[in-house]
Amino acid sequence: MRKTSLLFTTLILFSFLSSAQLRVALVGGAHQSNVLEENSLPGWDKKNYPARTGAHFGFIADLPFSSKKNFSFQPGVIFYNKGRKYEQDFDTNFSTFRRSTGVQYVNYIDVPFNLVLKFGKKTKFIVGGGPYASFFYNGREKRESVLTNGSGVVTTETTDLPVGDKPGGYKILDYGVNGLAGLEFGRVFITANYSRGLNDFYQAVSYDGSFKHQVIGGTLGIFLGKPVDAEKQPKDKDKDGITDDKDDCPSQAGSELTKGCPDKDGDGIADKNDKCPDQPGLLKNNGCPEAGDKDKDGVADASDKCPDQFGLARYNGCPVPDTDKDGINDEEDKCPAVAGYARYAGCPVPDKDGDGVNDEEDKCPDVKGTKDNNGCPAIKKEIIEKVNYAARRIQFAYTKATLVGSSYKVLDEVAKILNDNPELNLSVEGHTSNAGVPEMNMKLSQKRADNTKAYLVLKGINSKRLTAKGFGQTKPLNNGSTEAEKAKNRRVELKLSN
Repeated sequence: MRKTSLLFTTLILFSFLSSAQLRVALVGGAHQSNVLEENSLPGWDKKNYPARTGAHFGFIADLPFSSKKNFSFQPGVIFYNKGRKYEQDFDTNFSTFRRSTGVQYVNYIDVPFNLVLKFGKKTKFIVGGGPYASFFYNGREKRESVLTNGSGVVTTETTDLPVGDKPGGYKILDYGVNGLAGLEFGRVFITANYSRGLNDFYQAVSYDGSFKHQVIGGTLGIFLGKPVDAEKQPKDKDKDGITDDKDDCPSQAGSELTKGCPDKDGDGIADKNDKCPDQPGLLKNNGCPEAGDKDKDGVADASDKCPDQFGLARYNGCPVPDTDKDGINDEEDKCPAVAGYARYAGCPVPDKDGDGVNDEEDKCPDVKGTKDNNGCPAIKKEIIEKVNYAARRIQFAYTKATLVGSSYKVLDEVAKILNDNPELNLSVEGHTSNAGVPEMNMKLSQKRADNTKAYLVLKGINSKRLTAKGFGQTKPLNNGSTEAEKAKNRRVELKLSN
């Protein structure tokens, strides 16, 4: 979807760059984006949804309508960060959270179609505006909630926002209007920008509401090179790369070898001069093959080292060789002496870290590892032992998911290990004894695993490196017949991986 949107928007822009004097500029800047939301939810307050800071960059074209260059059309393709923030404090007497914060990142490729007026000579005041189309590129949402009891932070994150015209979906196409005003001096211009969406880019899941983008910001632009007058460029009617002034067949596509004329049989003799246009031949025979050329490749059998195979004169009548027999001929093969793959231009699959595990199978392609560990370095035994020892010392309040004070120091040690070894990931697994109701035990083990993960996130560990899973009483270490055995089954396990 992203590649399709980028290609589509680029084609829209360049379709305008064909018949007038034009300049192309790189543009970029910063802005404040917000979402104009209207709904009937009780207690909803837009103050809880302030604007967020974003960036934009891309390019525009400047096409003046006259030689005076004071009125221009400016289409563009610009990548935009949009979305908003979320901030709310809660009454701790009624809520399990003290404060929640979040941020919404929604990225688009905007295609503005602006008309711009310019006033002045050297330094020009510019003002303009017009509609824009906006294509969804990607996005994510993240929210962090501080627990009331101070035991940690709960983080939720969606890294791939759903798209489509459905509840919870972000529409692929957005549109609106935008305006600009600023100064242009030479090749540089600075503008203030404002844009507002005219349609709802999002459909809420459980309530009716209106959601429209609003962006206010500034842009710095630099025009590249001098203006290009497309009308003065040499014409190429048949689009074969040979301009009409040098093309012997300006209305028919051809090659440089035949001065722009067609050559169906590829023998280097233009069809209009070839007496055998469907058979490769020789110039001395007016394009017809010489007698004794069984494979019809234009190389006489007497000189053809491969008389039964169609070949090329530069290889004495033989096909382009394939030295390493990998199906990619030597002219296209960057590793002609070693068998490889077409996706690597005839070379073998690379092994950047030189550990004997190729990059396609190596889970750690930039770090030398072992085949047994899928190309990753083996985790040191002493690190595993330290983490296992720490796991045995993690404790919670009886029948609750609240970490006791002594557990914080233990988890601080685990956090330090993870910070010192950024290539490692950690799985937090919660377990209970068989005492009590299985469903409640499953929920309790999950909450304990979640709170352990939340504390490590609070200590600076990226949540993407952590997983939390509760297993309840489904994976006991023993039969749980005695209190001592049940105590062993109530545990948190910490498992390291690359």
